Parts: sequence; C-alpha cells; structure tokens
Amino acid sequence: ELSTAVMKQFVGAGLIVLLALGADGASPRPRAPVRGSQVLARAFAGGAVALALAAGPSPGLAQDAGSFKIERGGASSSTEGYSSGAYKTITRGVTLDRADFSGKNLRGVAFQQSIVRDANFRGANLVGASFFDATLDGSDFTGADMTQANLELAQLNRAILKDAVLKEVYVVGNTLFEGVKTIENSDWTDTDLRKDQRTYLCGLESARGTNPKTGVDTRESLFCP
Repeated sequence: ELSTAVMKQFVGAGLIVLLALGADGASPRPRAPVRGSQVLARAFAGGAVALALAAGPSPGLAQDAGSFKIERGGASSSTEGYSSGAYKTITRGVTLDRADFSGKNLRGVAFQQSIVRDANFRGANLVGASFFDATLDGSDFTGADMTQANLELAQLNRAILKDAVLKEVYVVGNTLFEGVKTIENSDWTDTDLRKDQRTYLCGLESARGTNPKTGVDTRESLFCP
C-alpha cells in the first residue's frame, strides 16, 4: 500500500499545478473565486488519478488471462446462473482450453463459437447452455445436465458424455459426434438426431447403461435397434 507521505506528495503536487493554472486546469485568467475546499478536492482527485496510473494494475489481477476472462469478464448473452450478479462471464468466441467448470451453475450461458478443449464440465448445470459452433474436443461432461442445450455445429471429438443428461438437445446434421470418447449411461430423450448420427451413436461400444439421474436406458433413449 502507498504511504501517507506519498499521498501528501501527490496531493501537494496537484495543489501546485491547480493553483498555477487557476484551480481548474485552464490558462490563468480572471474568474470567479474558487473556494479552498474545491481546490483541495480537485487536487486530491488529480492526485488519486496520478497514483492509480503510477501504481499500475493491482497485484490481484496478475492471474491467468483465461481465468480472468471467466471470473471477471464482461457479459455473455446469458442473464442466468453462473453469469448472473456482479460477475459475468466472457464465454463467447474465446479460447477456454482446460478451463474448470466442474459443478458450476452454467444455466443458459453461451459458449458459442468458443474453443473449449479438454475442459472440465463434470456435474455442471448446462441446462439451456449454447455450444453453437463450439469446439469441445476432449472436454469432460460426466454427470452434467445438458437438457435443451444447443449443440448446433459443435464438434465433440474425444468428449466424455458419461452419465450426462442430453434431453431435448438441439443438434443439426453438422453437429460432429464422431470420435466421442464415451456416451455410457447418457440420456438422449427427445433429442432429434439425424439418422446417421443415431446410427453412429448406437454403434458405439459405450452405448449402454442407465442414466443415474433420470433412470433412462441409454439405448432406449437413442431408439437403438
């Protein structure tokens, strides 16, 4: 922290400058009298600005850039869940590789067009979240609730969907499930998959089991033969 002596030096410097310039930063010329309290207040404000500029970024901000974006960034399109309140998240169109979202309430958060590889979404609330055109390679969605999530154009190579709830998920023909690591115990109830997507998922060795949250059989939810 800056000492009182340094503060006094900055305020004193501000006073000298303000008095020399007529207390308002303008060139000296006849003006209405300025009260001493006004001069002091302006000098203090000027000194505070100078101190902030001199001090530079707060040490508390010296953190990983990705974490800073996630925890303290500007708003995504969501107004719910993890992005609500005083802190909102920048999750759209950014790189969030290896980010840890495990157990987070990410209801309605938009990760659209983001690169989110090898991230941890284990047990996260992703109801209504958007992964439109997102790269999700290697990300772990074990036990996540992805009900009504948007996976349009998303890429899920090596993604882990074990125990995940994928009810009423929005997918299109270009949603890439090829290479998904596992879908064991996942629930796909009322997700409108294209025939080739359904065939691919049903053909996976991991297309088995029962979802621990909903009690729905994976193959039945996929309408596998």
